[in-house]
Amino acid sequence: MTKIYFLLSTLSATFLLSQKKDSVNLISEVKIDAYKKPTTFIASTKSVSVVSENLLNQNTPERMLESINQIAGARMEERSPGSYRISLRGSTLRSPFGVRNVKVYLDDFILSDASGNTYFNVISPELIDRMEIYKGPESGDYGAVTGGTVLLKTKSSDNLSANLSTGSYRTFNQSFNFSKQIGKHFLEVFQNYYQTDSYREQSKVKRKQIFIKDNFQYSEKGILKGMLMYSDLDYQTPGGLTLEQMNIDRKQARPGTATLPGAEEQNAGIRNKMILAGLSNEYQFNHNFLHFILVQGSYVDFENPFITNFENRFEKNFAVRTHFNYEKMWDKISLAYRFGFEGGINDIFVKNYDNNNGFEGNPQNFDQIKNTSGFYFLSQKLNVNKKFFSDISVSLNSNSYDWERLYPRTENGNIHFKNQWLPNFGVTYLLEKGFSVRGKIGKGNSAPTNEEIRSSTQEFNVNLNPEYGWNKEVGIRKQFVNSFFVEANYFDFRLNDAIVRRQNEAGQEYFVNSGETVQKGFEVLLESKNFDLKNDFFSQLKFRFSGSFYDFKFKNYQQNQNDFSGNDVTGVPRTTINSLLNFTFFKKLYVDYSHFYTSKIPLNDANSVYSKSNLIGNIQFRFPVDFEKTRVNLYLQVQNLYNEEYVLGFDINAFGNRYYNPAAKRNFILGIKVDF
Repeated sequence: MTKIYFLLSTLSATFLLSQKKDSVNLISEVKIDAYKKPTTFIASTKSVSVVSENLLNQNTPERMLESINQIAGARMEERSPGSYRISLRGSTLRSPFGVRNVKVYLDDFILSDASGNTYFNVISPELIDRMEIYKGPESGDYGAVTGGTVLLKTKSSDNLSANLSTGSYRTFNQSFNFSKQIGKHFLEVFQNYYQTDSYREQSKVKRKQIFIKDNFQYSEKGILKGMLMYSDLDYQTPGGLTLEQMNIDRKQARPGTATLPGAEEQNAGIRNKMILAGLSNEYQFNHNFLHFILVQGSYVDFENPFITNFENRFEKNFAVRTHFNYEKMWDKISLAYRFGFEGGINDIFVKNYDNNNGFEGNPQNFDQIKNTSGFYFLSQKLNVNKKFFSDISVSLNSNSYDWERLYPRTENGNIHFKNQWLPNFGVTYLLEKGFSVRGKIGKGNSAPTNEEIRSSTQEFNVNLNPEYGWNKEVGIRKQFVNSFFVEANYFDFRLNDAIVRRQNEAGQEYFVNSGETVQKGFEVLLESKNFDLKNDFFSQLKFRFSGSFYDFKFKNYQQNQNDFSGNDVTGVPRTTINSLLNFTFFKKLYVDYSHFYTSKIPLNDANSVYSKSNLIGNIQFRFPVDFEKTRVNLYLQVQNLYNEEYVLGFDINAFGNRYYNPAAKRNFILGIKVDF
């Protein structure tokens, strides 16, 4: 099958090179929003990738993994269904679960809390209409992160649809989406219910979500946006296995030992209820001057029965973002300034008990943590003669936290990390239409999150410092004969005080600063437009290839008596190559054929254990049937087409060599989507 795939790829590329110029818009002219700093993709100074509808269509109902993993430099991992990590250029080094060191926005609003943690898994893939992924520090616009930023966009046009699907492991998914312009209001209502028993034991998932927004154009100059989202996520966690345990039974949950019970016995899992609400207002005073402000709040009820304890966490979050924009245009020059502030408060009350087979037992520790962070930012955009583009920005970032132990003893403290000036400078020069070169340099800083300050050891790690570093990169973007787009980037990122995850014998994680890392990488993208082949049998063809080639090393990393300097950075594959072929047959049958190659991955800092490389294939068939004003879309997804035994998310630096979370073998999803 792999040989057939490469043969098809070669034949399609050869055929497409003979195609004549088409009138379809250039791929490079796609607009990016960049959080209200719009520009064309070809002119952007940022290392950004756009996840369009075609990539989003590849996702299964529970996750955005298939679309994110098509992006060079981005990697989404699934330790178990419901438990995801997002890595932008290796940023999962410090994430045992969840999303850290990556800032996430949902439309105007901020999904990440003030400590830097994001509950990305509460979002249904079907809610998202478009994504923009920014790799590396963008501190002048998005604050103190070293990994990158993800902008999630919901519907912006009229839509009425319903989706129903079922599949392997008793998977069931149902969703409804309504969006419409009604007078001065653009309304959207989205609802989703998802459940599955999953591949492994102790890995069931249930998710319920409701999302409502109203964009109110109350005048020609002003628009008020409101958003309310409620999510109820409940998933079991099977835990990591050793290689021997995985080879004996891939489906088993983590078994018990002589000293510790297993995942099933303790009913290990996550139950997360979250409500997020916010208002934003944008007012254009005149042609040159604009003001934006948002306020939002959220509440999280988080419950985690684990092997060694039962944790309850209650989180209150508040955030604000505001900025003033000034833009002036002359004959051949445009100049724009933005000055603003973003800040938030994350207040957590956490209680740990003994876990008595999935029920709360005797109390262990009760703690209060309050994290306060924010940044002032100033940026300037300069465009000269529509050929030279620059984006200069700087931010002043602050982060502090107060902690208090309430039980079984009383103690408290306060940590204020040193304020950081974080500059970013990017420049792009358009050599000709559809051909640009760019360069960028910027500093990033990322303070430890609340779950790293107080990890599952239940001790406060007051000696953990923020990580910081400088990123330098160059890139080219080139459009060929209005049919192909090529992008290539090279970056060199030097990270200091890198935060690394470790695990004790009870399976509890804790974090240490590991000295320096040197992260050099090359990322490429080759994408075609959708070609009309003017053939009734083989009607259309589009392809996309992307790849990441990394050399990430530890530098000056001494851990007790061990010197890990020169070792490969843990959890990061040297090579990933991804592809997506879109075929259309009979002008009706759509076939999406994708592949994901991942080279071996170091699973511990000592580099004594590596994973195996793998090549995973997926295929999807879509067939629309039209009835007057209604379109019925039938689809069949086959995941892990070649029935590979592989792991989609490892527990790095796991105690007892429990690195492995086996992924599902070949599985199916059959569904129907109705667009009214």
